Amino acid sequence: MPGTSGISRRALFAGSAAGTAAALLPVATATAAPQPEAAIKKKPKAAAGGASYRAAYHFTVPDQWKNDPQRPVWIDGEYHYYYLYNADYFTGAVGTAWRLATTKDLVSFTDRGVAVPKDTTPNGDLWSGSAVVDTGNTAGLGAGAVVVIVTMSPGGGTDRQEQFLYYSTDGGVTFSNYGTDPVLPNPGVADFRDPKVIRDEDRGRWVMALAENDKIGFYQSDDLKSWTYVDGFAHDGIGVLECPDLFRITAGDGTVKWVLGASANGKGSGLPNTYAYWTGSFDGSAFTPDANDPQWLDHGWDWYAAVTFEKRDARGAVDAAARYAIGWVNDWEYAHTTPTIDCDGFNGTDSVVREITLKKASDSTYYLASRPVAGLDSHVSRTANLGDVTVDGTKVLDYTGISYEVTTEITWSRLTGAGLQLRRSPDGVRHIDAGIYADYAFLNRRNTVNADTSGKWQESHTPFDPAAGTVKLRILVDRTSVEMFVDDGRYVHTSQVFPYLLDTRLALFTIGGSAVFRNTVIREFSV
Repeated sequence: MPGTSGISRRALFAGSAAGTAAALLPVATATAAPQPEAAIKKKPKAAAGGASYRAAYHFTVPDQWKNDPQRPVWIDGEYHYYYLYNADYFTGAVGTAWRLATTKDLVSFTDRGVAVPKDTTPNGDLWSGSAVVDTGNTAGLGAGAVVVIVTMSPGGGTDRQEQFLYYSTDGGVTFSNYGTDPVLPNPGVADFRDPKVIRDEDRGRWVMALAENDKIGFYQSDDLKSWTYVDGFAHDGIGVLECPDLFRITAGDGTVKWVLGASANGKGSGLPNTYAYWTGSFDGSAFTPDANDPQWLDHGWDWYAAVTFEKRDARGAVDAAARYAIGWVNDWEYAHTTPTIDCDGFNGTDSVVREITLKKASDSTYYLASRPVAGLDSHVSRTANLGDVTVDGTKVLDYTGISYEVTTEITWSRLTGAGLQLRRSPDGVRHIDAGIYADYAFLNRRNTVNADTSGKWQESHTPFDPAAGTVKLRILVDRTSVEMFVDDGRYVHTSQVFPYLLDTRLALFTIGGSAVFRNTVIREFSV
């Protein structure tokens, strides 16, 4: 569970008895942008008079704290989504359990409470891991038992991370521990966590990918209870690799690739601090990448600890050509700074669930493309179809809103830059900018309130060819986040933002010429 900036995640929670609350819930220091009217305080209080920063259509924890998503699993016709939850966050107490929410459409979630509790054994609280459905009863716990392999750190420290087993015989709602001994003991290394377990049907065994500092180790097991190391994949320069991911996916042209992913911190090299991935091949023991350098599933500042999971239809059949993904919209450098603490009594918001597919680029390499989950279409409460809008300079639209989606295709013949001002203030001073400029696409949160008081992580970039003369943008805006999908999800930017609730305007802009914003549509959602 240590973070990627040299300080452990547990240390971020810890503090003296007198100073813990202040350390957990700092008041943001002054920045060029004004602070939210509701300052962050030591204790939560209910939102009053509708002044809420809780997301309208993104998943949020009901109360207290959440961080890492755990890979959802399909059980009895719905997805079971587990995530790390600390019910004692506002007391300053350390430690997470696994809380459960269920969903059929990956948009509307039903809270099921804590599924795997913390501190019920001498091994303490639970960190990240993964759940699988043992349909073949390989573990001897019953056919269909839900088995969780999870990192715990006996003694409460960070120097003895080991893997333990919990299991459920009631469909993944409640879990029991399989003894108190690890199923994969620590071999004597500091970083040894976040097991991601998959079924290798080709070889009739289980495979685990495990985060081991700058390496992802691979382990095999016949019964989920005894594991053998077989190989590893190492890559340095992007911090500690966390929350590994391993899956197979088929591209539209029929090409099959294995994908190895991990949450990683590339900020020091000008790279994202999100989900790095490599396409390649996997023989059940070793992963061979197509290229040494990773690609990134998100280029914003706040899409961490992300997981991907199977796309299934209503009957449970798996789609080999697509997966879903969800990430935690936060960053450990400012994880405890959010107006939701004061206004709504919680800290923890996720991205929308995305559908990811494998596509072939013009240079014959393969990449993962993303788009918001189709289930959003069933929750549209209002649509504003603006058609084609010609812009030369800045055009403030009649629309006002806090949480919405806007889609448009910008076209031009000669232009330096173009985009949208999201959550614009009445006086036009505060706004979030999203669009293209010269040879890059960007998302800029500098001119609104956000958690990055250092000023270092304000604008994210991805490559763009200005000769194209057109760009498609699909942007999801909510009370504390913006997610921008560029050109059918070739690139995505996710960043946390805290605009004033009175900042509801929307504007279109161009720089160095005019453009037509074609098929411009705004949708709002009710969840």
